[in-house]
Amino acid sequence: MSLIEFRGVKKAFGPKVVYQDLNLEIEEGELLTIIGGSGQGKSVMLKMLIGLLEIDGGSIFFDGQEISGFTDAQYAPIRRRVAMLFQAGALFDSLNAKENVAYGLREQLDMTEKEVSERVRESLSHVGLPGTEETWPADLSAGMKKRVSLARALAIRPEVLLYDEPTTGLDPINVTRIADLIVDLNDRIQVTSVVVTHDMDTALAISDRIAMIQDGFVIFSGTPDEVRASDDPRVRDFIEGNAPVDEDTETLLRSAG
Repeated sequence: MSLIEFRGVKKAFGPKVVYQDLNLEIEEGELLTIIGGSGQGKSVMLKMLIGLLEIDGGSIFFDGQEISGFTDAQYAPIRRRVAMLFQAGALFDSLNAKENVAYGLREQLDMTEKEVSERVRESLSHVGLPGTEETWPADLSAGMKKRVSLARALAIRPEVLLYDEPTTGLDPINVTRIADLIVDLNDRIQVTSVVVTHDMDTALAISDRIAMIQDGFVIFSGTPDEVRASDDPRVRDFIEGNAPVDEDTETLLRSAG
């Protein structure tokens, strides 16, 4: 049985159909990367999984339980098991690194301040930033902000980590650092990782499996070697940088959060 399954999922924003029939299974412990052109709804998939966006049809299952249609209260235990690293990092500028990482712990878990401090220290160490607890976001580089955001996601000790465009806006050195970190964490803390990216080099370097989305469907799923060997023109176009961009849909998806 798969840990996560999208079964016949439909999603539209007004007249713009994002998913016509989304079917995808994600196995426990795998590192799956979702690729596709801008405006294809890659980030929407993650947000539907954790209940930030409602689906219009079909079903989403997590650990054998159908979760589509859950209320916020019903989603609470799911969100303790699934953590998401948002594209912008979403750090609180008014909080230092320690308080940013501790935020989810105080919101979701019943822990003493001593336990919170220890978990924060451990989480920052996991992402290669030991001793940065008192650092403010304004004093962090773009790559460090991404890693503090990742430490915040790790702090709740999730079973699943969702990464929304984790390397966007980073220089090549930090792209490699974040990619290596994703692989390391997937192996070291034994989580299931789902990475959304348009960066084909990163996708090929880190993934156990790659799924491509286009026109509301998963049109391809396979290993990096199978992606490289694919003769599907849609896959070839994406690899070669010729993927279609639906600018109207992309605007709608950004406005949806």
